[in-house]
Amino acid sequence: MIDVRPFVETLQGKDVAVYGLGVSNRAAVKALSAAGATVVAWDDDADKRAHESLQQDGVEISNLLDADMSRFGALILAPGIPLVHPEPHPIVIKALEHNIELMCDLEVLHRSAHGLSVIGITGTNGKSTTTALIGHILNENGVNAAIGGNIGHAALDLDIDDCRFIVLEVSSFQLDLCPSFSADIGVLLNITPDHLDRHDTMEAYADAKARLFRGAGDAVIGRNEKITGKVHDAVKKSGERDVYPIDVDVIADMEFPALSGAHNQQNIAAALQACLLAGLEQDDILAAIETFPGLMHRQFLTRTINGVAYVNDSKATNADATSKALACYDNIHWIVGGVAKDGGLAGLEDFADKIVHAYVIGTDSDIFTDWLAEENIPYTVVGMLDVAVHEAHESAQEMRGQPGGAATILLSPAAASFDQFSNFEHRGDAFTQAVEALPEDAANG
Repeated sequence: MIDVRPFVETLQGKDVAVYGLGVSNRAAVKALSAAGATVVAWDDDADKRAHESLQQDGVEISNLLDADMSRFGALILAPGIPLVHPEPHPIVIKALEHNIELMCDLEVLHRSAHGLSVIGITGTNGKSTTTALIGHILNENGVNAAIGGNIGHAALDLDIDDCRFIVLEVSSFQLDLCPSFSADIGVLLNITPDHLDRHDTMEAYADAKARLFRGAGDAVIGRNEKITGKVHDAVKKSGERDVYPIDVDVIADMEFPALSGAHNQQNIAAALQACLLAGLEQDDILAAIETFPGLMHRQFLTRTINGVAYVNDSKATNADATSKALACYDNIHWIVGGVAKDGGLAGLEDFADKIVHAYVIGTDSDIFTDWLAEENIPYTVVGMLDVAVHEAHESAQEMRGQPGGAATILLSPAAASFDQFSNFEHRGDAFTQAVEALPEDAANG
């Protein structure tokens, strides 16, 4: 757990408000309370308010909308709570009326004088893989690094003893709540349409991502899209950072078992550049990449049954992310659906001939089936993930030996998970459990 006493001291005796009690803010409550702060916390979800981690001295569970806001020195806000679009949450309005600074856990970390170098990774797609890969490379080379943020451990729950680096996956939602946080080595992979219900425009979305590069340090920025090119040029023009484009040519002829696909070339190249800036040698970096096991829920090979691969790509919550998976496989039995993002499946047309059959889950099935019908892709609306796994399994196993090569059962939903699951990890875990329960003998399937 991070020692946040330096942050608490800046509040000059005022209390701290925490609104939203997911994993990151529960860690914030714990750290703040341990540092001697009086914390008033609230979540509209009664189950989250009753979480056992909140039963500790110095924590008051009380509706902040009814509180006297003058007592607070800061409001730690869950990143998913709307700031501006589609409209500000009432707690945001109330805090701003009282001139209370809004922030997330990353800002608290930044103000806590931890003394370590921070590598921050953001982007629409690939940031989880790149974050895990950078952390793996550093640790494999004896450079201790704590890995967390928007992946794995919450930022304020990290164990940083004996570490030299903190490697953080950073979302645009978090960056919106970072008045001063920035990364010593900042990595921006890409920016494609996503979260526009939160940011309203692509320009605002890009501006949020660019917050990672405030102040001095190094910047590693992809330039394969017009909008990231603009960020690259703006950061370089500011003169505050040394800027390095992500150069996939340096690894173009290399293959890494757990990082297949063209999209992973960008992730590998970004990790290589970041670790060079962290002081490692290229040969040592490449040797560590060879041992990277892959990231759960991101094209993770869950199981192979009679030559049929069962791939968990639950992290693909939009069409662009799913395109990376569809590009890697053939003869695909595709599990798709959930809460549709803006644009639905638009942009995946070039992969239609790779898909043998689609199994549609989730609430927004009409949006997905309309696209599938237009592309002449056979589909079945199954509703539930476990049913999709069972039907895809039976179909793929029955089709073994037919032209097209070995089949792949691919969970790559191109949609959010919140209709049926608490998050994409929950969805991916449900897929894994369903796959692990399948019989090995296809004849009994």
